[in-house]
Amino acid sequence: MSGEVYDCEIQVRLRDLNVGGHVDNVEVARVISESRVLFLRYADLGNGKPGLFGDVPSGVAELVASQTVEYRAEMYFAPFQPYLARLWVSKIGRTSFTIGTEIRTSPDGPPAAVAETVQVMRDQQAGTMWTIDGTARETFERFLGEPVELRGR
Repeated sequence: MSGEVYDCEIQVRLRDLNVGGHVDNVEVARVISESRVLFLRYADLGNGKPGLFGDVPSGVAELVASQTVEYRAEMYFAPFQPYLARLWVSKIGRTSFTIGTEIRTSPDGPPAAVAETVQVMRDQQAGTMWTIDGTARETFERFLGEPVELRGR
């Protein structure tokens, strides 16, 4: 990784388990989504503004254009042990960007799931795509790193 990363914890819930006794794939997608929202909108990234979108004008929304999730290991319920999420920006386009995500169940373990999420920026008022401008682009570039290593690439 060349840029900074954002690390957070997402609380494990009993309802995350499926009938097989491991964490359901839908719940893994929820963990990925929750961690992404924290990174984009609420994280303290040390610049005095909340989240990666601190420099994005109000009225600009991010929409998921695509998401690829690879499940690398079964995840089991461990009481009081949160999921550990690591996120970064892996690509910045004109009106879109890509977020890389790794989900772990222990600090020393390998990722149990990885994801790549492409988000597009839309100016809700104008009804058009929003071009990622200089200040926002600089913030995104702080977290720019390598793409997620997905199978088959």
